[in-house]
Order: sequence, then C-alpha cells, then structure tokens
Amino acid sequence: MVTTRKKFISADPKKCVGCQICEYVCALEKDKVFNPLKSRIRTVRLYPKNLALACRLCEDAPCGTACPRKAVEQAPETGVILIDDEKCDGCGWCIEACEFGAITLHPESKVVVCCDLCDGEPVCVEWCPEEALELTTTDVLAQKARISATKKLFQATVETKS
Repeated sequence: MVTTRKKFISADPKKCVGCQICEYVCALEKDKVFNPLKSRIRTVRLYPKNLALACRLCEDAPCGTACPRKAVEQAPETGVILIDDEKCDGCGWCIEACEFGAITLHPESKVVVCCDLCDGEPVCVEWCPEEALELTTTDVLAQKARISATKKLFQATVETKS
C-alpha cells in the first residue's frame, strides 16, 4: 500500500528572524487585513531563537478528537484541519489538544482557525524574506536531521584525530 506523505509548513529556527511577515501575509490572505491576531501561523520568540508555528497535520489529529461538537475534522487526502464555522462554538478544547499551539481563536468571529495551507500554495512560505519556511513532509525533515547528525559526528571524529 502506497501512502501519500502529507505536507505541512516547517520553520527553520536558524533562519527565522521573528519578523512576523508570515503572520501579516496570512491575515491579509485570509481576512484581508494586516492583523497578526487573525493569522493562522504564529511567530514565537524565545531568545536567542525565533520560530514560526503552523499546523503540523498530525496523524489522527487530537484537535479533531477533542472537539465535542465535531466542528474540527481532518481531510483524509491532505490532512488539512477543516473547521465547520456553523458547529464551532469557540469552546477551545481543540486549542488545548494541539501540542504545537497551531489552533487559535479568531478575535472577532470567536471561531477557531487553523492553517489550511492556502490550497497547497502557502503565502507565508512564498513571502518569508529569510526563506525560513518551507512546505515539507516528516520524511524530508527526518532526512535533514540524519544529514545534520552525520555532519556533527564526522566533525567530532575529525576534531578528535587532530
């Protein structure tokens, strides 16, 4: 059986400068305003690192399981979290269930919002001036981690032989 790896937005903390441009372009795309409180991506600043957080499209997403009104569902093909605005009462159970802090309450509608990947062309990735954001899969991230670990091991071996 062949499975399709679901893509999500990942941020590189080595590149992210915390400029919040991703938040502004997201809010502009979704709500037609420059208001980061209406964004579906969040910038977190933990000195000396910065990181943008968006939905990771968890397998068996806990946000959907936590919703008592069944307003939060996961699209089976893409993994994107879908919010039924008519069913959502803003109770926040899905917000609590999200381990990544990727679901937020819209400040005006009081309905939860979550990254929907802009139909596969996320504007935040396109507009990131530092190219810190990318649309990726867990397989790609794992491969990058293996390469990084291998480089560190190689460097440590070279240093001990010097």
